Amino acid sequence: MKIKIRYLAQGITIVFLYTLICIVFSISLPHQLYAKNTGEEIDTIKSSAITVQFEKPLLNAAKDIIDIYPIAKKELEKTLEWKIEFQPVVLLIKNSSTFQRMAGSDIIVAFAIPEKYLMVIDYSKMGIQHFKLDTTLKHELCHVLLHHYIRNNLPKWLDEGVSQWASSGMAEIISDTKYSVLDEAVLSDRFLRFENLSINFPQNKDSLLLAYEESKSMVEYIDMRFGTTGLLQILNNIRNGYEAHRAIQMTLLMTFEELETDWHNYLRNSITWFVYLSNNLYKILFFIAALITIYAFIRITIKKLTHKKDTDE
Repeated sequence: MKIKIRYLAQGITIVFLYTLICIVFSISLPHQLYAKNTGEEIDTIKSSAITVQFEKPLLNAAKDIIDIYPIAKKELEKTLEWKIEFQPVVLLIKNSSTFQRMAGSDIIVAFAIPEKYLMVIDYSKMGIQHFKLDTTLKHELCHVLLHHYIRNNLPKWLDEGVSQWASSGMAEIISDTKYSVLDEAVLSDRFLRFENLSINFPQNKDSLLLAYEESKSMVEYIDMRFGTTGLLQILNNIRNGYEAHRAIQMTLLMTFEELETDWHNYLRNSITWFVYLSNNLYKILFFIAALITIYAFIRITIKKLTHKKDTDE
């Protein structure tokens, strides 16, 4: 009996120590992630709902996160109808090159590590172009929320599409978004197949941008055609353990292949050459003006050379 009690006590001690190590590792992960890339330490502020870790110059930005988070949390819970029962950690990075080393990409402004409830944001990109701190925070929080309830079976395209849809923007992309690579893909009939976007996105810049645009477009199409209720039911079916294609078929009463074909046809009818040229009119006019300028420069240069040659003679 004493031996059993001793083994039981040892087992409880091991479990306690393992749990403690896991907790400490989870809390210290942002510090380790940052120190690994910079060798520097960061500061921390907390609220009852979120932890923000940052470099000292970003104290005000960290305070903004504390203020913004309750709003983003409430809006996301209302959109997805899922409760946020965890306390996430945000890591703010001041230097863009440091963030790029951490992200492994130069066209990303933020990324999430859902299993650690961690969101990492390149703060140098916030407030410029179309990137806003609240939108980016909500986007990354959506990733964490989805993976909190769906441990498996969540395709990459659906994860990204829903996160963009819920946050109303492509918050993770910082590359040239002045034109739509999806429009060009529709006109040239060069779609990326969703079956190839289930686990990873392509590394090529244009293909990566197209993967993001297609993901967002498909989710928006489902929302438009079947309503938000249909989209949320798909997510709930996946949450309940169904494979994504099966969840879609159960909810929409059509196979995923049929859905993808319908989406292609919808885009072909929506995006025509006339629409494309109209949307890119300023780019086209600028390009024509550039050609005229170059042509004029060449003509003037030739004329000057000819005049100089005649003068010399």
